Amino acid sequence: MPSKHETTVLPVLALLFSATIWGVMWYPLRLFEARGLGGLWVTFIFFAAATAVGMALVSRHLGELRRQPWIALGIALASGWTNTSFNLAMLEGNVMRMLLLFYLSPLWATLIGWGFMGERLTLLSILLLAVSVVGALSMLWQPGMMLPWPTDRADWLAIGSGMGFAVLNALVRQGQRIGIPAKMLVSWWGVLLVAGAWIVTAGAPWPPAEPAVIAAAALFGAVVIVVATFSVQYGVIHMPVHRSAVILLFELVVGALSAWLLTDEIISLREWLGGCLIVVAALISARAHLRSGR
Repeated sequence: MPSKHETTVLPVLALLFSATIWGVMWYPLRLFEARGLGGLWVTFIFFAAATAVGMALVSRHLGELRRQPWIALGIALASGWTNTSFNLAMLEGNVMRMLLLFYLSPLWATLIGWGFMGERLTLLSILLLAVSVVGALSMLWQPGMMLPWPTDRADWLAIGSGMGFAVLNALVRQGQRIGIPAKMLVSWWGVLLVAGAWIVTAGAPWPPAEPAVIAAAALFGAVVIVVATFSVQYGVIHMPVHRSAVILLFELVVGALSAWLLTDEIISLREWLGGCLIVVAALISARAHLRSGR
């Protein structure tokens, strides 16, 4: 039987650690890019190394994928799109803006649950939709625009990544017959598939980075990606959904502080207000999970 310390402190620490890693992920991505390893290639190398470690540790669980093969395929594709588009957005856009647009995912999750999973819209869910939409419109509106709209590819990638994350979470919930280790492995395979296909279709040549840089990226994937993924999985399965959702918002705090300290990027007052509404929507989503008992 786990101790009280294990059931209270360790999951919180695991989630805070994972949120910190993802909140500063933009920085190593930009360091590798500056040394000749572009976003698609660094993503592919990160997850190839993570997959190699995962295969060595938990490949015995792969037989579980046959229990729900279409769910497994969906998890792979959703994870591949989420991670690849998120990394590219972090490289191309303003760090805090990209994180906030990504955190529109509760909006997409609510719409997916209502439209495809038969979930009823509660008053809290409707409030979530309204607050998320107002926050997004505030962030996306620019002077002279008739309608608020993403201004560049980075905006689209961040929003699309949040959509993919919502789909991924819905599929993970549906895949009850597949264990966490198998889900984790198939999600990494999906990143290799999507990033690899993107590399081929974009005609991205082999990066001009030195072998030591490529080796460092592989080591980063084998250690940091694996540990961060295990940490968030451990935290999520050992505490209620509403608590883990709130703790993971620490990623925004880390992202804001790291961008403030390490870049000269500026977020306008309007974008901050819109971002605050998006964070409020995420908290409403967590509250909705609390009331529903899920």
